[in-house]
Amino acid sequence: RADDGWIDLMVDEPGAEDFDIEALIDQLRTENDNLKDQALRYAAEAENTKRRAEREMNDAKAYAIQRFAQDLLGVADNLARAIQATPADAADPAVKNLAVGLEMTEKALMSAFERNGLKKIDPAKGAKFDPHVHQAMMEQPSDEVGAGGVIQVFQLGYELFGRVVRPAMVVVAAKGSTGPAVNAEPAAPQNPYASANDGEAGEAVDTKA
Repeated sequence: RADDGWIDLMVDEPGAEDFDIEALIDQLRTENDNLKDQALRYAAEAENTKRRAEREMNDAKAYAIQRFAQDLLGVADNLARAIQATPADAADPAVKNLAVGLEMTEKALMSAFERNGLKKIDPAKGAKFDPHVHQAMMEQPSDEVGAGGVIQVFQLGYELFGRVVRPAMVVVAAKGSTGPAVNAEPAAPQNPYASANDGEAGEAVDTKA
């Protein structure tokens, strides 16, 4: 190797008998290890910075959509109230057509919500009360739902990629209710804005060789 030839030249120089080859080799190995460790640390720092920037960008995207979704929820609520107040089986053709038009509009709005990751929180009767996505308006005894189960939904909730935009307002079966055991809710959807490494974003990069 080139290093070996350089060492041979140093050995041939005057006074080389006092030169400690082993000490020089150890010194070079130590310097090489230090440089390697430094390079790995720089690479790890750059990777962590990249992941942190990606995570912050994804959070900013989700937050922007969340604010927009919150503004639209009032529209969806008013539309639902209008549908409830307009009988679809009305004798008047104009009223009947209005009811059909409102239902079609609501369907289109819900489809737009779904495409953008905004989904209803609409627990079924008997579903387990989840304080993370439900807000209890009151408790009452029930012979149809077990204790801690949802009896009725006052207002639909919404979630955006598993992040609650608005909890569902519900009536909960009180302690001592004799109904069947409550059912668990399905798992929350994943955030499509997250990068492939987003789940590892908070982890440190291993700098060991």
